[in-house]
Amino acid sequence: MSVFNRDSDDEVARGTRALVVRADVPGPAMRDAAARLEEARGLALAIGIEVVWSDSFRVRQIKPATLFGSGQVEQIAAQAEAHGAELVIVDNPLSPVQQSNLEKAFSAKVIDRTGLILEIFGERAATNEGRLQVELAHLDYQAGRLVRSWTHLERQRGGFGFLGGPGETQIEADRRMIRDRMAKIRRELDQVTRTRGLHRARRQRAPWPVIALVGYTNAGKSTLFNRMTGADVTAQDMLFATLDPTMRQISLPGLDKAILSDTVGFVSDLPTQLIAAFRATLEEVVHADLIIHVRDISHPDTEAQRADVMQVLSELGVTPAGQGEGAEADALAPAYIEAWNKIDLLHGEARDDVLSAAARRADVVPLSAVTGEGVDALRRAVADRMTQGSKVHRLTLPAQDGASLAWLHEHGEVLGVEEQGADGATFAVSVRLSDPAYARFMARD
Repeated sequence: MSVFNRDSDDEVARGTRALVVRADVPGPAMRDAAARLEEARGLALAIGIEVVWSDSFRVRQIKPATLFGSGQVEQIAAQAEAHGAELVIVDNPLSPVQQSNLEKAFSAKVIDRTGLILEIFGERAATNEGRLQVELAHLDYQAGRLVRSWTHLERQRGGFGFLGGPGETQIEADRRMIRDRMAKIRRELDQVTRTRGLHRARRQRAPWPVIALVGYTNAGKSTLFNRMTGADVTAQDMLFATLDPTMRQISLPGLDKAILSDTVGFVSDLPTQLIAAFRATLEEVVHADLIIHVRDISHPDTEAQRADVMQVLSELGVTPAGQGEGAEADALAPAYIEAWNKIDLLHGEARDDVLSAAARRADVVPLSAVTGEGVDALRRAVADRMTQGSKVHRLTLPAQDGASLAWLHEHGEVLGVEEQGADGATFAVSVRLSDPAYARFMARD
């Protein structure tokens, strides 16, 4: 799917000259203003937009008509004209009225943060399911705005109509077509969800533990996934390099098999439409036995990014063990480990501080997915969490059942084997097994 241009050369559209601006509004702010603006630039660059100028503006009070103050609007308009910008990206949510007024003031197309993220997801979704989810999110966003005419999308520049279009026409027909299309997509996604549910049920009968990698976009999840699995998942220094979930089998100390899942990166102010639309994609997180939260510990906003990830997990109905309130909730929650990634980018006192802080926490492993430093320690930590609560079982097996004994050696810790009976027809095995491994053994044919 070409996000920018279905009908003309993709290279021209991907080179769209744009301004990136942000309104910094007073309030409890955890984020570094420069880092936030740089993230907005990164979102634009991730889909080939040429950012020719960017700046943040302190806004004491949001203007209902334009978001920015009149003087700030004039300054941005002057920069748009001076740089020949065709597009202005506002790294804030915009109402339809604000978007329309700013387009008139800037004489350029205007999209907000939600629109930009939807464009990125539209370009990156590789599977049919991913494309359906993005389209559903886009239509949900568009239905509440009706800034563009959906019936003409096929003739618009831009995969979802944000970067061009014929304007507002046939509003009622558009509403009906949007509703019908959304209903059809939801039916298709329901079928995908049912199919995934069957696959999950099959795995649970196995059962192999599922480990989900989560984290802020560009935290290094895919690089760590590749390091742990030997896979070749796309891993780039780019926001939202991974959108569609990938699952691979891995072996861990004391565990013959586990399933590792790489997921879409989270981001601050993730559009609510995308949280809802990607709920199916993130079902592996919801049903995971253990969550590895990969953090870019070198980023100036690492604490704010952590808060964003935990907020999205909460919206998905996931509260990892130790992150909520009460031992009863923890008993049902997935285990949780934080992987403090990119320590190779830290030096001197900054590195020492991070390593010291990590040493004081049992749920943290500092590492570098690029160099491999700390990855073995993560494997051991994951294995320890997955085998916590292992019990010693005494099993009786036929003497000729060497296959079962081999299985127990592979999946658990065999503590002893004793012959039983005068003829040695059976033997007793003492073995330490995790609850999932024991259930799997008992379910064997």
